[in-house]
Amino acid sequence: MGVVVLQQFPMTENRTGPQMIEFLTKRLLALGAVQSGQFLVDCETYMSVPQLGHQRIVHVLHNSEQPASVFATLESNNKTVSLIADGLFDLLMLKLGSIYTSKKQTKIESKGPRFEIGDFCVKLGSVTMSQNFKGVLVEVEYRPCVVPAMAWDLMREFLQGFLGSAVSNQAPQFLQSRMNEIYQPTDTIAQYLEHFGQYRKATGVI
Repeated sequence: MGVVVLQQFPMTENRTGPQMIEFLTKRLLALGAVQSGQFLVDCETYMSVPQLGHQRIVHVLHNSEQPASVFATLESNNKTVSLIADGLFDLLMLKLGSIYTSKKQTKIESKGPRFEIGDFCVKLGSVTMSQNFKGVLVEVEYRPCVVPAMAWDLMREFLQGFLGSAVSNQAPQFLQSRMNEIYQPTDTIAQYLEHFGQYRKATGVI
């Protein structure tokens, strides 16, 4: 596990989601990338019942890179608590159905082809919510390094090389807050949760 950056790729009016993925795939293959399977990151959100008083929100996420783990983030009173559990956590959420209810219309996922090119792993994700296409989310991992401050300049150059001006010279806000820390798998989940939240807000669903 190295440092991961997530980047939304802007849609153009004359291209569909699959066409955008095909367009980026051709760019990667031209750089010498090799496809290495598929990936999936999904997120289901649960809301606490009104009887509990102030609202609690639990986001449950899965990442195909860590198939044995379930990631959960609890939001309550402007505080956030994250944890990593095993597959039994999904069953626990079902058992808590009288306390937490799933908002099925907010289930969101990013999935698509996975590529390897040198020290980088690139994933081109079609983001869908309730099976409706929402956008393209590109994940880039630089595997030899686990400290964002030491990896960002190289990652920015690589990202701009095939995504162009969509990539800022500045590191994403999330990475800026963790520049000199050891990157963890939960950091990738936090980035996905942030981007998924942006897609939900754009749809008018929080």
